[in-house]
Amino acid sequence: VALPGVKLAAVADVYEGRLTLARERHGKDVFTTRDYREVLARPGIDAVIVATPDHWHARIACDAMKAGKDVYCQKPMVKEVSDGHDVIDTQKSTGRILQVGSQRVSSILYAKAQALIRSGAIGKVHLIEAFWNRNSPLGAWQYSIPPDASEKTIDWERFLGSAPRHSFDPIRLFRWRNYQDYGTGIAGDLFVHQFSGIHFVMNSMGPRRVCAMGGTYYWKDGRDVPDLMIGTYDYPETDAHAGFQISLRVNFEAGSGEGPGSQGFQFVGTEGILNLSVGHSLTLTRSPRREDPGTTAGTFARAMADAVIAEHDRKFPKVEPTVESFQPVAAETFALPPGYTEQVEHHKTFLRAVRERTPVVEDPVFGLRAAGPALM
Repeated sequence: VALPGVKLAAVADVYEGRLTLARERHGKDVFTTRDYREVLARPGIDAVIVATPDHWHARIACDAMKAGKDVYCQKPMVKEVSDGHDVIDTQKSTGRILQVGSQRVSSILYAKAQALIRSGAIGKVHLIEAFWNRNSPLGAWQYSIPPDASEKTIDWERFLGSAPRHSFDPIRLFRWRNYQDYGTGIAGDLFVHQFSGIHFVMNSMGPRRVCAMGGTYYWKDGRDVPDLMIGTYDYPETDAHAGFQISLRVNFEAGSGEGPGSQGFQFVGTEGILNLSVGHSLTLTRSPRREDPGTTAGTFARAMADAVIAEHDRKFPKVEPTVESFQPVAAETFALPPGYTEQVEHHKTFLRAVRERTPVVEDPVFGLRAAGPALM
């Protein structure tokens, strides 16, 4: 989607075919290079998008800000937690805009969820659950390998960068998410989206304890990251919210359909549940606690049971239902308007910040607090 007032002026990529694609899509005037530093050296460039493998994020983001460019950096912001502090310090010292590319913080869906939870619509939230099943090769990062992939068309050493040395292997480049040398696996690619959305909705700075496990059960293709992963995260009580726990699960072996698969994301409160259909709608189901707790009188001897029931009936007298009191339990659904996409909104947020020099929500501090739990 082309946004008004924006022109793609330059593209850097280590694979020659992607540079050809850039010229095909955006015209011969687009400057192309295998060396990103040549893009940063051009005075007409105002901002850059860092959409590289994870192990290059921090280096290019910092170099870009030092070169006077604003940065949209794809998630996770960094591959190593320690690199996050370098990004934060560089942003502070240069005064440039840096926005991490986890789009949910710009979505009106998540803004609505934030408002509902703050208003107490579902009571106190102590549990947040999310799952994502992908039953397709592309969902499991089995991306296509171009037939012309060779050491002539690919700058292999530049791709490796700070990663461990490895002989030329186009699979490791085009399917880099499957390897710990370059990517962060399920946690850094998908859990981080959940952390970004949850931290925004709950106004949270991150967990105090993390626990995760996973394994490679289905995709025996040489990858060294799990295709099934489960994480549990414990968040402390703060002035903004009660303490809560997060349960996250991603499975690349089974799911529904060849598309994005089945997803679930819900905030479970003491008075109801807020369910987010990612990218589509939000459903609020209120379930206030019953005043009458009931009894377990049947587990006592008859005399004691009669006494327990009598005391219960005194405190909670029976109320006969009437036509007026017999109402259906309804859920409220808030649907996104047709054509709305949070990805476009997130880019609008970034461009507005670039033009008006206003701060963004998903700055380097936010980005590290979302990436940190995933990387751990």
